[in-house]
Amino acid sequence: MTENANAVAPSNPSAGPFRVAVLGATGCLGRQICTAFAAEGSEVVAIARRYAPGSAAHRFRSLDLAGGTSEELARVLAQENADLVVNATLGWGDELHYTNVQLVERLVGALTAMRTPPRLVHLGTIHEYGPVPFGTAIHEDTPPAPTNPYGQTKLIASRMVLDAVRNSAFDGVVLRVANTVGPHPSLESFFGSLAVRLRDVDAATGIELTIADAERDYVDVRDAVDAVVRAARSTLADPLVNIGCGQAMSVRKLVTELVTAAGLPVEAIREQRGEVHSRGGDWVQVDISRAARLLGWRPRFAIGESMRAMWETVREDQSLPAGNSD
Repeated sequence: MTENANAVAPSNPSAGPFRVAVLGATGCLGRQICTAFAAEGSEVVAIARRYAPGSAAHRFRSLDLAGGTSEELARVLAQENADLVVNATLGWGDELHYTNVQLVERLVGALTAMRTPPRLVHLGTIHEYGPVPFGTAIHEDTPPAPTNPYGQTKLIASRMVLDAVRNSAFDGVVLRVANTVGPHPSLESFFGSLAVRLRDVDAATGIELTIADAERDYVDVRDAVDAVVRAARSTLADPLVNIGCGQAMSVRKLVTELVTAAGLPVEAIREQRGEVHSRGGDWVQVDISRAARLLGWRPRFAIGESMRAMWETVREDQSLPAGNSD
C-alpha cells in the first residue's frame, strides 16, 4: 500500500469478538451475515432503511445510508463503537446509482473522516469484470469491463473502496462475490423466484421456463458468509479477493437440481425459447486461489446441498408470495 501522510489509525478487530455494523442487514446476504457474527459472539447492529422481521434477533437502527450524509453515518458508527463494518447493500433497477454508488460515497467519506475508523468488508460482485471468453477463469488481475449498468455501478463503488484502502485512509477489503444460491434466497434472483413458483406446481401440469444457454459460477450463500467472516479477521496482502465455487455450471443443470430438490420430475419444466436478460455473461468461472491462500477459504457446499437448502427455506416460509403455475 502507498503511504498517506494523513492516514489515521484503523481499529484492530482481528482478535476476539467484534462490534460489527452490517449495512443492508435486512437483505438476503446481510441478515445471514448478522447471524454468523452473532453466532461467534460478536455484538451486531443491523442497519437498513426499513426494519424487517429477519433482524429481530439483533440491535436495529433505521438509517437511509445513501440519502444521508457521511457525517451522519460516521456519528452512528462512532455511537455504536463499531470496529467492523460490512457493506452488504445492493441496489437494483432505479436504485442502481443511489445504492451502489451514492451510498458507498457516503460510507467512504464517513470512514475517512473518523479518527479510528472501523475495518470495512465491502461486498462487490464478480459481474464487475464483465463478459470474459469462454473457458476463462476470472482472477483478480482480470481487467474489469462490465457492459451493463449493474456491473458498472458496482465497479465504481469497489474502486472507491480500493482506492481509499490502498491510500491508507482506512483498512478494508473488497470481496467480489459470484451469484449465490442456498437458504433464504433473494426473490429477485432467477433461482429464488423459480423456487417460489415451484411451490404450487403440479407435477403433471408443470411450468414453462426460459433457460439461459449459459454456464455460470454459483456459490452457496453460507460459503459467501464464511468468506466475509474470514476476511474480517485476516490481515490481507491484497485488499481484493474473488469468491465463488470455482466452477462454471450449466444453468440447465442447476435448474434440474432445484426441480429435483422440490420433489418434482425434470419433465415438470417445459423449456420455451426466448431471450434471457442477465447481469452476467454466458460464461462465469471464478479463480478462487487467492481466497484459499489469503483467507484459508474454500467452498464447502455442493450444488445439490445448496438447492435443497434453498427449497426447504422457500417451502417453509409462509410470508412469501404464492407461486404462479401459469
